[in-house]
Amino acid sequence: MEEKRIPKRSEVKKENTWATEDIFPSDQAWMDEYTSLQGVPAKAAAFQGTLGRSAKDLLAYFREEDEIGKRMGLLFNYASRKHDEDMTNSTYQDMSGKAMSLYVAIESAGAFAVPEILAIPDETLEKFFEEEPELKIYRRPLERIRRQKAHTLSKEEEAILAAAGEIGNAPSSIASSFRNADLRFPSVTGSDGETHPLTQESLVYLLHSPDRALRKTTFDTYYDTLRSWRNTVAATLDGQFKQMLFYSRARKYGSTLEASLDQTEVPVSVYHSLIDAVHRNLDKMYRYVGLRKKLLGLDELHMYDLYVPIVADATQKISFEQAKQNVLDALAVLGEDYTDILKEGFRNRWIDVYENEGKRGGAYSAGGDPHPYVLLNHKDNLESQFTLAHEMGHALHSYHSIKHQPRCTSHYVIFVAEVASTCNEVLMMQHLLRTTQDKKQRAYLINYFLEQFRSTIYRQTMFAEFELIMGKAVENGQALTADFLCNEYHKLNKLYYGDNITVDDGIAMEWARIPHFYYDYYVFQYATGFSAAIAIAMRILKEGAPAVADYKKFLSSGSSADPISLLKIAGVDMSSPKPVEQALDLFGQLLDEMEDLMK
Repeated sequence: MEEKRIPKRSEVKKENTWATEDIFPSDQAWMDEYTSLQGVPAKAAAFQGTLGRSAKDLLAYFREEDEIGKRMGLLFNYASRKHDEDMTNSTYQDMSGKAMSLYVAIESAGAFAVPEILAIPDETLEKFFEEEPELKIYRRPLERIRRQKAHTLSKEEEAILAAAGEIGNAPSSIASSFRNADLRFPSVTGSDGETHPLTQESLVYLLHSPDRALRKTTFDTYYDTLRSWRNTVAATLDGQFKQMLFYSRARKYGSTLEASLDQTEVPVSVYHSLIDAVHRNLDKMYRYVGLRKKLLGLDELHMYDLYVPIVADATQKISFEQAKQNVLDALAVLGEDYTDILKEGFRNRWIDVYENEGKRGGAYSAGGDPHPYVLLNHKDNLESQFTLAHEMGHALHSYHSIKHQPRCTSHYVIFVAEVASTCNEVLMMQHLLRTTQDKKQRAYLINYFLEQFRSTIYRQTMFAEFELIMGKAVENGQALTADFLCNEYHKLNKLYYGDNITVDDGIAMEWARIPHFYYDYYVFQYATGFSAAIAIAMRILKEGAPAVADYKKFLSSGSSADPISLLKIAGVDMSSPKPVEQALDLFGQLLDEMEDLMK
């Protein structure tokens, strides 16, 4: 049969692409702005020696930093969005590189700022606030800088670390280019003889297939191909953790984990508490895997059987247009002002919708100026509908924060980044369950929700534990070899999935396809964010307007306080394991209902 072809970027309809012309009308306009920014490093350096001199000088510095940040944000936004449209396009690879080099030059030129700000006596700074009331806008950024005093070096040492920025970014850049631009997989064929292109993006889609032969072939082909590059990918991951170790030791942190979490004011105890809470609830995951095995009617469950819906004949085809309407209906509970912004994004091409050759895999929301941009690789299925809800949650979080906060506190930190996105997903699921009467369709939806728990709390916590293992190994002087990584990852899969599944050898290579391992202990926040989002969504559905008002305050708060305090605005205390435990209790209740429905 004829193989389904992935279109070239030039073949994609304009209405299905994002409006990068809203940032710059053309590549030439971007280049003109890039050229005009060449004098910025010298302009930034001119503030050296002035920050502690007067309130007026300190205010002038922060205002200039805001202006530079705005212009550089637009420069990066355009280059990054164009680069991700087609990662094989060398023009946008070059533009992204130019933007990064300029950023490093600006950071190097401004390396004096943090030491100078730290040198200002407390009483002098308070006097500055009295003399220049507008300086109070920057109180929060100043507090965040000054709390880092024990980890801040001299201006000369800070300049060296800033100049090393591009080197530090190299492992992540190399790994991304390898996965998205250079890595190629053979096509795979199902039991019906139809051939399917296998890509980073199509992997999970194919693993959802009811054709078990196709699932097995997809799984084996994908991980066999990755295995042939195992040493190369291991070397990039080793480089990533070694650069993290370098920076953490240079800044006098006790570990790479502490250094990473301190940037967003999250206690290390939250990370360990998550892993402990999930370990206490592994029995529920073992129960779910056993239920999946039973309902699929398999004598032996394999890793390639984890994605296929248990209720296969309830699978629905959901077009992008229908997905948008379903998202609007589900989120109506958040008010017309919220859904009006969603409609604006749908109408005005905030979204790049479909896969094309060379396009970055996965999905994300980025940028908030002039508006958010959302990358999708949409398939006409339930998962893609939830991905749309998820990414628009990110987008509207950015929209609200930028609208209601001054620039210096308009960007939320990563610990809260997954809350709004996942809250949208939970509201979507509850809406679908409320409006679905068909028993089989309801079972299908609950299965999808169970999979969200598996993939977001359990799997992301497993990833977080794997990162912890890698960090500790590098801190103890051990290299992250392919053998070490495969052995540790395989053991974790056995721990998290239990004895009701055959943990195939191929899964030992899965670490090589996870981009988040280059994000400095990011993934645990999917699990904590999911738990917080469930608590917030359930409160919204139970209490209505008061909970919605609190939630919108949270969305509009940016980084105006530490993330634990921000979540308390929405009624959730993540310093306690309680939200994770409550979320996993709901997982158990859903398992109960699934077992009843399938009797």
